Amino acid sequence: MYYTTGFRRDEIQDLVAIVYEQDQRDATEARLSWPPVLGLFWSAVITLAYLRGNRVQWELAETYGVSQSTVSRAITGVTPLLAQALRSVVPTAEELRADRQYIIDGTLLPCWSWAAVPGLWSGKHRTTGVVVQVAATLEGQLSWISDPTPGSRHDLYCLDQSGALDHLATYPPIGDKGYIGRGMLTPFKKPPGRELLDWQKTFNKSLNHTRATIERVIAHIKTWKVLHADYRRPYATFKTTISAVIGLIFYTLT
Repeated sequence: MYYTTGFRRDEIQDLVAIVYEQDQRDATEARLSWPPVLGLFWSAVITLAYLRGNRVQWELAETYGVSQSTVSRAITGVTPLLAQALRSVVPTAEELRADRQYIIDGTLLPCWSWAAVPGLWSGKHRTTGVVVQVAATLEGQLSWISDPTPGSRHDLYCLDQSGALDHLATYPPIGDKGYIGRGMLTPFKKPPGRELLDWQKTFNKSLNHTRATIERVIAHIKTWKVLHADYRRPYATFKTTISAVIGLIFYTLT
């Protein structure tokens, strides 16, 4: 079970308790958000397996001995409950510490090319998706993930929209050249018609070495394959799915 979900049975049972409490708070009448044939525990297991491995629903149905529609109802019911129940463990931009220095970078979470949703095409990544900003400490501790914005938006726009820089004036965050102009520590751009000075090259090399930390953090985030490969479910559910995975990531860090 651990190798398909990333959680031990006892950890899943703890999550199930949290999800059940959330469902009871949200319920306006007696109802179940998950298929009775599965129950909440196995609905949660299937949902976690889907999020962790981006597995197709037919394959999950065969694995767990139910219909594809049952798997779909389990994922549809449990994912929003996970997102809501774990919201309290997800740091906001306001919680970034002014006395710490962070590394910030953006990453694309790919999805299918939904014709009815303009603005998903990212020229930088040459595919469609949404962009999130990620902040980590110099030691590699994940500290914050922004809300998603359409893939066509530049990292600088996404960071401005998040408001994160409003709380980080004491120690300027480290970023790549895409963040030039916001008071962050960024590499020097090569001037037109000449080379960088030796000390600027040394600075860039040192800064890029430090920035490698955020690449490892983002790679760890994308071990949740639903954020790494094209999202196949309806686009309207993507933001909730992202919130659920971010909640699970920070839940494992608490």
